[in-house]
Amino acid sequence: MALRNTPIGLLLVNLGTPEAPDAGETRRFLAQFLSDRRVVEAPRVLWLPLLHGVILNTRPQKSAQAYARIWNRDTGEGPLKTITRLQAEKLDQAARSGALGLGEIVVDYAMRYGAPSLERGIVGLMEKGCERILVLPLYPQYAASTTATAFDEIARVLRGLRRQPTLRFAPPYYDHPAYIEALALELRSRLAALDFEPQTIVASFHGLPQFQIDKGDPYKVQCETTARLLREALGWDETRLRLSYQSRFARARWIWPYTKDVVIGLARQGVRRLAIVAPGFSADCLETIEELGHEIRDDFLAAGGEKFARFPCLNDSEAGMKLIETLARRELSGWA
Repeated sequence: MALRNTPIGLLLVNLGTPEAPDAGETRRFLAQFLSDRRVVEAPRVLWLPLLHGVILNTRPQKSAQAYARIWNRDTGEGPLKTITRLQAEKLDQAARSGALGLGEIVVDYAMRYGAPSLERGIVGLMEKGCERILVLPLYPQYAASTTATAFDEIARVLRGLRRQPTLRFAPPYYDHPAYIEALALELRSRLAALDFEPQTIVASFHGLPQFQIDKGDPYKVQCETTARLLREALGWDETRLRLSYQSRFARARWIWPYTKDVVIGLARQGVRRLAIVAPGFSADCLETIEELGHEIRDDFLAAGGEKFARFPCLNDSEAGMKLIETLARRELSGWA
């Protein structure tokens, strides 16, 4: 069979989530995640004893409680997995209906940590006859600890295959017009639905240790570019849309300003009505639902704030799916 007559695989990739909101499954997930050299770059001789001797004996229980508060009981999944699965199912449906105009496309999804694994994703598409596969990481901004580690894992999978597929790996889309348009559209819609007018909107991105940026990671610059382009699309200035970084871990200096410090500072400066959005996350997860929606909200209210709103990520919304379809069309050019 000619290569052009075989189906094309499209694999959506996200970070991952525990398989259950209990300490055991959370420990397994954290062990895989925090053992990744891309995620924690500390010397192994120092980090691994700390990880297995302290962190994995203390943190899983607390994290499991947080996951339990946001768990999707209907499907038995964490929100990140549910949403990524829905994104893949909707994209697959669009492909099968011919709405994408790309021919025979088989869509699936995989997680860098946990299940379904990247190995299962690649091998599963090959079993369906896909000899060409587009890997589309759902990380708008590149970071070695997200995009690069997915590439590393796929390379590891390929090393074990006698017959390998032809791969394309989609680039980050932090400045893609369709991404900025989707963010602006959803933000306007969410603001119009509120029963109050926020004085300030905070755009919170996941943080990274500063030393990773110092080593050349472009993540911070790409986040700043996204925030600037979003402001321009909305006609706002930096006082209307504030940039910050969340999810700081350990004592090392992380990229600044920290979301917690920003919202507390705004409240103390007299801002009483605040909304927060997470443009760097393609799907809601523990960091957006629990950290922003509860912990950061509580910090703002305790500091004097009165009204707070957390806006959902693009998820599988109409705007979010239009974005993913646009990215897929661009990257499949010449194949489909």
